[in-house]
This record gives sequence, C-alpha cells and structure tokens, in this order.
Amino acid sequence: MSKTTEQYNAVITKCKDIFVKKTKDYGTAWRILRPISLTDQIFIKAQRIRTIEDKGNQKIVEGRAEEFIGIINYCIMAIIQLELPADYTLEIPLIEATQLYDNQIVTIQDLMLAKNHDYGEAWRSMRISSMTDLILMKLLRIKQIEDNRGQTLISEGIAAGYSDIVNYAVFALIKLSEQN
Repeated sequence: MSKTTEQYNAVITKCKDIFVKKTKDYGTAWRILRPISLTDQIFIKAQRIRTIEDKGNQKIVEGRAEEFIGIINYCIMAIIQLELPADYTLEIPLIEATQLYDNQIVTIQDLMLAKNHDYGEAWRSMRISSMTDLILMKLLRIKQIEDNRGQTLISEGIAAGYSDIVNYAVFALIKLSEQN
C-alpha cells in the first residue's frame, strides 16, 4: 500500500500546486459559487472525460488528466463551501485557503486508505472508463441530494460523495500515468 500512498501523494501535490497558483491568480473567486454550481462544474468535466473516452479523440488540447485534476480541485472547493458558514468572507487569504485544502485532503486520503484496505486495491483492476462512470453516478446522486435540500434517508451525504469522487479521480490519474 505504500506504493499507492506515494502515487496518491504525487497526484495531490500536482493538484494542490494548480490550486495554489490559481488562487494566486484569481483569489478565491470560486467562493461565489453555490455548492450546486460546483456540482454542475464537476459534472461538466466528468461528462467531457466520458465524451473523450467514447469518441476516442478531442478538439480541445486539455485531455482527461487535466479534467480529472479539475474534478479533484472542484470537489475540494465544494467540500470547503459546505463546511464554511454562509456568511464567511468570499476572499480567503492564500495561507488559509491552502490550509483548508490540506485539511480536506487529510480526511479524504484517510478515507481512501481505509477503503483501500477493505477492498484490497480493487481499483487497480478497474478500467479508467469505469471510474469515469462511477464519478458521473456519484454526481447524479449528489444532484438528487441537493434537489432534496440535503435530506437523505440512508445515504452518507454530499461531502462523502465528493470525497469518493476525489479518490476515483486520483486513481484514474495514477492509472493514466502508468499507461505512459
């Protein structure tokens, strides 16, 4: 499992680097987005990945890897949005935004380690296209929960769905890197 942790950390380092650079460029403009808008943004990225997988080609230079990175970062932003009070400042200083990002990664990675232990790294035998489908399914579930105003009878909830999506996207990026 140490190989998985090493690969996972490498992916997250790349994602965080992009998050930090974009925060330096744009500030935390994403804070204006409601969680439902972030869900839709993630959905658009996942749907583009599926379209690329189905068609076998693309017209925009950015490929699946860049979209999976975007999915990871938007999911982390969405979880941060869910946890911050509604009246929290829109512009968060870079140091605080980075700390909020890091806090979420610790929780999400702990979830991955627990599930990876129980499932025996089953993801390594999965196809990337199946991971894309699972991400899309999780997003449809999140949309339904959002439409139900966050109320669930048995489901874990929205943040748990985002966390699972992050982990599937990290696994997809690991598998993509192993193909090269």
